[in-house]
Amino acid sequence: MSVQEILADLVAIPSLPGTPNTVITECLRSHLQYAGVEVTVLPGPEGDRANLFVTIGPRDRPGYILSGHSDVVSVDNQVWTTDPFRLAVDDGRLTGRGTTDMKGFLACMLAMVPEFAAMPLRRPVHLAFSYDEEIGCRGVGNMISRLPELCAPPAGAIIGEPSGMRPVLSHKGKQSLELSFTGKAGHSSNPSLGENAIYAAADMLMHIRSMAESMERNGPFDARFVPAHSTCQAGVVRGGAAVNIIPDSAEIQYEARAIPGIDPRSLSLSIIERIEVLNAEAQAAGRALSATWRETSSYPALPPCADRGFVELMENLSSKPSVQAVSYGTEAGLYHQAGIASIICGPGDIARAHGPDEFILLSELEDCLVMLRGLGAELCRDA
Repeated sequence: MSVQEILADLVAIPSLPGTPNTVITECLRSHLQYAGVEVTVLPGPEGDRANLFVTIGPRDRPGYILSGHSDVVSVDNQVWTTDPFRLAVDDGRLTGRGTTDMKGFLACMLAMVPEFAAMPLRRPVHLAFSYDEEIGCRGVGNMISRLPELCAPPAGAIIGEPSGMRPVLSHKGKQSLELSFTGKAGHSSNPSLGENAIYAAADMLMHIRSMAESMERNGPFDARFVPAHSTCQAGVVRGGAAVNIIPDSAEIQYEARAIPGIDPRSLSLSIIERIEVLNAEAQAAGRALSATWRETSSYPALPPCADRGFVELMENLSSKPSVQAVSYGTEAGLYHQAGIASIICGPGDIARAHGPDEFILLSELEDCLVMLRGLGAELCRDA
């Protein structure tokens, strides 16, 4: 099948994160049925989701991982001019949910399988298909932890997020938290009879704003990024039921993005400390007020790749100079954390991801196939 036909198969499946992924996994497996292709299904702890790890070539020698996630973001509250789950083709422009982020790269991986299988590979190429990337890179870690039993230590990982086929060397890490505040409802005519959860949340919002201002003012700084410092913000605030009811609940969704060298979890420590103080003081005073926190996503930053040979290889294969840093995050940080040199390089433009009428160009997919053929040729040579 052509890369366009494979992409149509993938786009037709609304593989949303946080849901069972059997349908998309079986679709991927249907494109992997070739002699010499070893497919391992790696069920996740959720019980209804799985990663796929594929090896073509000698698994006992260091090779390269091609890595991509199979989940896509929702189309809720978006207005599309075409059916988002049916590939629309218009003069080389392929429109559909996930075409750029990142089923286009998956389609290229799958289109190359018969070519890889026919090559006299001296070193292997591995294909890694993960789940739940869009809700915090939750699935890939389960696969990375199994790599020692699946293959020799990889020489590197290529994460095919949309980069315009330019090798990307670094990105920030991220943590997201859900902060929940519980008070006591009552009639608004006498606020002293209740506990206003929104006020407690407002105090936290001011603290988060102060944190963000401190990061901007004091750093630390990394000039490769825009902005050149870690950041944090409150992105969603909810609370209350009616204007004449003392609000007994409020919620803040918070995120921090950390430059390399900073653990994103370290940026939220003062938030957790304030919650602990709030709970202790409220309990000591016999008040009904309380607060909790829950991590909703986390992944580490990707420091610049230290393997210059890998960087030069990717620049040669893509015929493009590398990019030092990008603002979006990927699974590459988790591969790096596991000791695997990682570079982002894939077709499409990140600016098209997640929005209505997401598209990729057929020419971009063809450029990706050229890169992957070049990788295959490299793996036919001794290291």
